[in-house]
Amino acid sequence: MSTQVLSGNHVLVTGAGGFIGSHLTERLVELGAQVRAFVRYNSRNNRGLLELVSQKRLKAIEIVFGDLRDPYAVWEACRGVNIVFHLGALIAIPYSYLHPREVVETNMLGTLNVLMSARELGVERVVHTSTSEVYGTAQYVPIDEKHPLQGQSPYSASKIGADKMAESFYRSFGLPVCTMRPFNTYGPRQSARAVIPTIVTQALTQDEVRLGDLTPRRDLTYVADTVEGFVKMAQAEDEVLGQEVNLGANADISIEELTQKIFELLGRPLRIVTDPQRMRPEKSEVYRLWADNRKAKALIGWSPQVSLEEGLRRTIAWIRDHLDFYRPEEYQI
Repeated sequence: MSTQVLSGNHVLVTGAGGFIGSHLTERLVELGAQVRAFVRYNSRNNRGLLELVSQKRLKAIEIVFGDLRDPYAVWEACRGVNIVFHLGALIAIPYSYLHPREVVETNMLGTLNVLMSARELGVERVVHTSTSEVYGTAQYVPIDEKHPLQGQSPYSASKIGADKMAESFYRSFGLPVCTMRPFNTYGPRQSARAVIPTIVTQALTQDEVRLGDLTPRRDLTYVADTVEGFVKMAQAEDEVLGQEVNLGANADISIEELTQKIFELLGRPLRIVTDPQRMRPEKSEVYRLWADNRKAKALIGWSPQVSLEEGLRRTIAWIRDHLDFYRPEEYQI
């Protein structure tokens, strides 16, 4: 797809109602793509985080409801599109402890349905979404794409399976698929199941912040930068096909350091309380993630543009204006 331009192309975004998916969908509209958004069906006809997109842009999006586990619904969603951005997944790690079958069915079989449909319909490129969780706790840093994979939660295991299914369709059938592997993305619209909204919402509304283990280290990328990674992956030369590409800042920070940085930005010296229910099982905790992003720079010309401090300022401002979106007194899984 060398020199592929998104403007005018028909694209599908699965998981369009999610955090990164809604931002990507909005960006694709800005770039002039004809966007179809696949959103998990619910009886309230709720479009997820696309509800927060401006009405002008929302009118430009074709929204279809369904379930990734339904092969016919996925096939219909893929019909007539040139590019598929596959972001749809169940991503909450604590939820995967409770309902591993649903997570596996959605993430692995859902991905299989996307790949089969794309192959049958002659889609020109599939950008499949992975996660840094497939690496598990870093065996060396920074983590490059050759780092061993390790299933430290049912969620990460399901994503390893999905990634390998994408690889198999490239190797077995020549499907034009590539894999984007974001590390920890944050920003406006992110749910409270993620650590930064968890910290910020409690810090804005309470005198103490309840967290789990403070020692894990994460590599954080602002959502606009992650979205640009997806765009660049779709537009890149065909040498990206069959490749996995890390998206990360090439830096890490501990949860405790991150929490103190947020307190400083808010100007509130708060107390941190350890909450046992927020702790992962010890062998399941991923203690360190730090991305080697050299491949992203070399292959698709991507590097993060928003600093952690600036990204946190933007995120805090958005959360402050949308506190009714959260329930800071509850632990969200």
